[in-house]
Amino acid sequence: MSQPTYNFCAGPAALPKAVLEQAQKELLDWQGLGVSVMEISHRSAEYQTMANKAEANFRQLMNIGDDHAVLFMHGGASLQFSNIPMALLQHHSADSNLQADYLCNGIWSSKAAKEAARFGKVNEIDMVEIDQQGNRSLVDWSKCQTSTNPIYTHYTPNETIEGLRFESLPQTSTPLVVDLSSCILSEQINVNDFDLIYAGAQKNIGPAGMTIVIVKRSLFEKMNFDKTPNIFNYQEQAKQGSMINTPATYTWYLASLVFEWLIEQGGVKQMEKFGIEKSGLLYRCIDEDGFYHNPVAIKDRSRMNIPFILKDEELNDKFLQQAKQANLVGLKGHRSVGGMRASLYNSMPVEGVEALTHFMREFKSENG
Repeated sequence: MSQPTYNFCAGPAALPKAVLEQAQKELLDWQGLGVSVMEISHRSAEYQTMANKAEANFRQLMNIGDDHAVLFMHGGASLQFSNIPMALLQHHSADSNLQADYLCNGIWSSKAAKEAARFGKVNEIDMVEIDQQGNRSLVDWSKCQTSTNPIYTHYTPNETIEGLRFESLPQTSTPLVVDLSSCILSEQINVNDFDLIYAGAQKNIGPAGMTIVIVKRSLFEKMNFDKTPNIFNYQEQAKQGSMINTPATYTWYLASLVFEWLIEQGGVKQMEKFGIEKSGLLYRCIDEDGFYHNPVAIKDRSRMNIPFILKDEELNDKFLQQAKQANLVGLKGHRSVGGMRASLYNSMPVEGVEALTHFMREFKSENG
């Protein structure tokens, strides 16, 4: 029997097989209605029940209380790069003494900072040190040149491209905004530590097209929506159940199935255990000798996105071709850094990582 295909793509990423099978089963006839969930009104009783259950399950998974609103918004996380400063920074643009701190540890956090700078003053803080061998490590919080009293502090705890992960929270007393796109639901966090959390769906939540925003209701008082399109008004979206207009109905539905699957698997606590186990398997394989190399300091390594390079880069194409033949796909590294990258989101089973490490050792023995 041939090996199952394991998809290591960074995003859009693999969905749990059980979720895809359920969606396939229900595609033409959802809840006995004789039509697909894609074809019914988002304001129908059936859809509203599903949406409410999805939010309740998501709140359960992340232990979110009533002090935070949960929004299912259009678009990817990059849309929030604009939405957040429009609400929190734009109305302070005339005051040169007020700015937002953006901690930059990779491409996505830097993109967020550059977009925010279109709406107001931004203090872009470089959080990465690169040694002479090209290895990356994160700067200690105590060495950051932060603003005296920033309007808010933004950071990205897991960078998908470089494979860097912050172990601890930034040291700030001002509102904390976090992009959890590539690590949401993969490790336990205290939601109360954050004023606004956002995460694109296409990694650990569902397919592309939707972003979940968790916003502390007290933060609404610091937002200004006078120059913000109503569709991007967080407070109004909260009032209208994320349905100012038609939401991404099918993505929301698939996310609801993912939340149910996560609860069945044991929740975020179990996902964190699996994440540690899976990343450990791969890092041990990479670190065995000099054939493979991960260019990140051990203390700052990501559990979700693991880049690695081959000692002989002329073998890259051969590695990818043979990996595909072994039903291991989505391993090509991002164009900005090259090499390989394996993304180990919640849907990736331990068996998939075992299959990858087995292939890597065989490839090394044949080409080392």
